Amino acid sequence: MLIIDVPTGAEVLETATKRLAEEGISTGVIVSIVGAVDRCRISTMPRDDASKDIIRDYAEPFEMLGNGEVREGVPHVHCTVGREDGLALAGHRHSAHVGHWFVRLYVIPST
Repeated sequence: MLIIDVPTGAEVLETATKRLAEEGISTGVIVSIVGAVDRCRISTMPRDDASKDIIRDYAEPFEMLGNGEVREGVPHVHCTVGREDGLALAGHRHSAHVGHWFVRLYVIPST
């Protein structure tokens, strides 16, 4: 298992993509993502057209968990983030920036 640490000040997907390339991993499963971010971009689909994305940017601290896969060296991640008011948001993660804490991805490469 590869553990990818995303440090304070870094973007999660950029960091993961770079580390996957360094390790020569082009396919695999991201079994878990844990941590906290300070801003993120998440998309969901409208009820009437699953072929479209509704992309939203959020700028607030979130607890985050997720999973996904690695395809052609690129992480494809779905996540759930928890807000201050106790509500959660979920969807496909386009970006996430670590401001105060950290994020860790746990990846099992395909053999």
